[in-house]
Amino acid sequence: VHTAGWPLAEHGAHGGSFMYHIENNQVVLGLITDLGYQNPYLSPFDEFQRMKHHPLFANTLKNGKRVSYGARAIAKGGLQSLPKMHFPGGLLIGCDAGTLNFAKIKGSHTAMKSGMVAADVILKRAQGEWQAGQDLAEYATAFEQSWAYQELHQQRNFGPAQHKFGNLLGSAYAFIDINLFRGKLPWTMQDITPDYAQTKLAADCPELSYPKPDSVLSFDKLSSVFLSNTNHEEDQPVHLKLADPSIPIASNLPKYAEPAQRYCPAAVYEVVEDDAGEKRFQINAQNCVHCKTCDIKDPAQNITWVTPEGAGGPTYPNM
Repeated sequence: VHTAGWPLAEHGAHGGSFMYHIENNQVVLGLITDLGYQNPYLSPFDEFQRMKHHPLFANTLKNGKRVSYGARAIAKGGLQSLPKMHFPGGLLIGCDAGTLNFAKIKGSHTAMKSGMVAADVILKRAQGEWQAGQDLAEYATAFEQSWAYQELHQQRNFGPAQHKFGNLLGSAYAFIDINLFRGKLPWTMQDITPDYAQTKLAADCPELSYPKPDSVLSFDKLSSVFLSNTNHEEDQPVHLKLADPSIPIASNLPKYAEPAQRYCPAAVYEVVEDDAGEKRFQINAQNCVHCKTCDIKDPAQNITWVTPEGAGGPTYPNM
């Protein structure tokens, strides 16, 4: 099952869901929330919980048992978002580079092809004059000549069309562009505003309230994080760095109602108030499931996700 629009569209956001039936009478489902949403009160986690009450999902999930939970930011910008994929001593390939074909909602094939092209380039260079730390710039040309690049070029306008025209008109445009013209229309649409800059001031947006979880179909964040088996050594430095520790309370709270406490799917960020009414920004790094949403969506670009020490993080048993 693939869906688009609801429930996010009710709050002016873009995205869609999936539900796949797998072995052992299990299903996997999720909600992809475009991080370009404007309302700082929106909570992707709570939108997902709300979504599960739709009969399409509820009829499948009833009498079931949660077995796992996780979250991850997806690089789905397509061709326009591909970075420079080579640098001295390395190559950037696969989903780390953003080779996902979002129009098809699949990316394993393009990720594997980018790796195969990289292997060919490395082997060819290794057969000649090899130097450590060299920049394999020829990888860019080799990838552009592959069918993976051509596939990404064909669907390049799919995402921007959805954002520009909405789900219905955007899908109609994308169908004509991809299936009739094979992506050969002589223009490339762009999303030029970063996701974090799309966030509007809290005063300009309606405050959103979400129903309490019923612990049957919908659940709270902390019990969900428990199922991710995430763990970090508690005596290590916090791996979520604030460039300016005063910004969350001094700026984000009055301007944006501190959206980190809502866009984070793991209850890492909290605004805590003491008995005297003083508020402070608290980071529960132990909860982090390494989705990296905070690094992308924070309107002040004040949060940087860095690699934690050791082998900390989520341990998904079947995801």
